[in-house]
Amino acid sequence: MEITARPPTVFVKGQGSWLTDSAGKVYLDFIQGWAVNCLGHSPAPLVAAIKAQAETLINASPAFYNQPMLDLAAALTAAAGLERLFFANSGAEANEGAIKLARKWGRIHRGGAHEIITTHNSFHGRTLATMAASGKAGWDDMSAPRVPGFVKVPFGDLNAVAAAINVNTTAVMVEPIQGEAGVIDAPDAYMLGLRVLTEERAFS
Repeated sequence: MEITARPPTVFVKGQGSWLTDSAGKVYLDFIQGWAVNCLGHSPAPLVAAIKAQAETLINASPAFYNQPMLDLAAALTAAAGLERLFFANSGAEANEGAIKLARKWGRIHRGGAHEIITTHNSFHGRTLATMAASGKAGWDDMSAPRVPGFVKVPFGDLNAVAAAINVNTTAVMVEPIQGEAGVIDAPDAYMLGLRVLTEERAFS
């Protein structure tokens, strides 16, 4: 199924910042897997770690613990000052988990509040819920009926967020840097203001 228009080029190898296609032509890759290859293509330390783990244990299922999972969870929670975390396979899955967590919190602590405020031109993923959360033009109708419960406001407008908060609000979901909208930074005052606003107005 097509998710984007693809050129006929077929890539067969990647190394660092470079890709090689099936005809042997080499390209400088500015996309890096849509910004997921933070270490470039096939970095030696990552290849070695994957190889070593594949030779030891690939998947014991989410129903069981495995040692690398426990080691990574301990390191991440210690560094972030958190009590627990949720491993996900993609950004969309991580955002789905955040949406579920926010709605659970709203059900338990805010009398069933379930609405999440997001922003125009935002991108949160390609699952049904994250598409509904996203503020991309045309996405509301792309896989209709869309998942309800997402209120859109202009990006960077703290007053608009404040006006949108009501008894049904359980969270504000925002990109600190809007990627697909054109790499637009949220001002520091906006992000800090959101923290104060959500604590004072909606979620305290």
